[in-house]
Amino acid sequence: MTDSGGNESRGTAGGGTVHQAKVVTVSDGVMAGTREDRSGEALAAILGDAGWEVVSRSVVADGVVSVAGELARVCASFAGLVVTTGGTGFAPRDQTPEGTREVIEREAPGLAEAMRQVNPLGRLSRAIAGIKGQTIVLNTPGSPKGAAECLEAVLDILPHALDLLADVPTSHP
Repeated sequence: MTDSGGNESRGTAGGGTVHQAKVVTVSDGVMAGTREDRSGEALAAILGDAGWEVVSRSVVADGVVSVAGELARVCASFAGLVVTTGGTGFAPRDQTPEGTREVIEREAPGLAEAMRQVNPLGRLSRAIAGIKGQTIVLNTPGSPKGAAECLEAVLDILPHALDLLADVPTSHP
């Protein structure tokens, strides 16, 4: 497992809240060094371009235990967004949703449904979205294009969702 960044919180910048995000790549190939982490890079770039502060990126092997362990670690004492990429399909080692369910407290099916609708291949996705404390966890596919499309499908509503989790007074968009 590789990691960079921490759990620091941030106040405001330019009058608005700067939301933080962490990206977790789930891939045996990236872990082994035989594959480049293009989907993790794509997610971090989209988040950065949208004004999010990406405070860490990590890589973990496929599997329920490895995914659950990494998600528990990155969600601990964190208020923000955690986006996974990889392990959401039909292959035997694609177990990211099962590992995610081990960690989250509540599912957020509307987010997962919105992500599935952006591409016809979304019908093959087993990805889930959920909440752990004040953290939103999203599963996205392992392809850079699929990961980007799924994140972009819900990115506009995530700041409002995080404000709701933090019990910040909000007006509904």
